[in-house]
Amino acid sequence: MNKPKEKIRMCIVCRGQSDKKQLLRVVKNKDGEIFVDVTGKANGRGAYVCKDRACYEKLCKQKSLNRAFKCNVSDEVYKKIGECIE
Repeated sequence: MNKPKEKIRMCIVCRGQSDKKQLLRVVKNKDGEIFVDVTGKANGRGAYVCKDRACYEKLCKQKSLNRAFKCNVSDEVYKKIGECIE
């Protein structure tokens, strides 16, 4: 029997690759809403971030989500990511 393949994703900050379940997913849906996707299944464009304090701090400093989603991302979204990482 074939074992199901791991879904590998890349962190937008450190560019490290990990299994999808090890990363935090942030989504921009078709209405332009940006939020943390705890289920990992929400519709929309996803960006992945390591659940790591150093990656989080770099994410905030560089505003990496603004680049990933090609729009301004509110500080509230960044704060919510911080809450999920702690």
